[in-house]
Amino acid sequence: MTTGRHVRIIARLDIKGPNLIKGVHLEGLRVVGDPNEHAVRYYEEGADELLFIDIVASLYQRNNLSDIIKRAADRVYVPITVGGGIRSLADVATMMMSGADKVAINTAAIARPELIGEVAKRYGSQCMVVGIEAKRVSRDGGWEAYTDNGRERTGRDVVEWVKEAVDRGAGEVLLTSVDMEGTRKGFDLQLAHDVCDAVNVPVTISGGFGKAEDLAAVAATGVSAIAVADALHWKRMSMAEIKRHAAAAGLDVR
Repeated sequence: MTTGRHVRIIARLDIKGPNLIKGVHLEGLRVVGDPNEHAVRYYEEGADELLFIDIVASLYQRNNLSDIIKRAADRVYVPITVGGGIRSLADVATMMMSGADKVAINTAAIARPELIGEVAKRYGSQCMVVGIEAKRVSRDGGWEAYTDNGRERTGRDVVEWVKEAVDRGAGEVLLTSVDMEGTRKGFDLQLAHDVCDAVNVPVTISGGFGKAEDLAAVAATGVSAIAVADALHWKRMSMAEIKRHAAAAGLDVR
């Protein structure tokens, strides 16, 4: 039995300089290895998409990923989303020419929300992914959007900001729970549910995947995709194993 909802399983690769890295709560980074070697392995294991995030790009106001993306695009044949330090249409053009299919924009979209509409108009809404870094502000729910890899407060309510971003033309949401990221304690189900309820575009949840049971739990919230990093990077599960667990849980996976 399947849920009828197709759920994509995405490999998330956070990049700092030339290295694939992994942290907890987006901090305490450890080097995992060469991003391209891992990207190709995850593609060969069956990843539906690859997500590359330059985690220090906004801090230094630049994105260093174009060479990494070019190398990956030569060897993988699934959609590639790129995020981190994308501040203008020129930056988007660079990423698209490097081989990206979509761009995830967070910091620059908060700073100048008009950018969302500009990207959607030029490249289509399906290319414009709004990146959300959410931190819970109360036990009962309520999340604040953060920028700069979870460092900077914005004062923006996550659900209200997601609605505005989609109204402005974002065709997809990349939702990262900073609280759960890297903890292996499961996804923030209430966050996923509230964001999926608020908008009618695909939502990718990121942050917290630890065990097979987490897949069925989060799929029930309405997400369209699940991003996985820690389990893949440290070889706790292969992409093929994750998909087998997802299928066993009743999810419709490729």
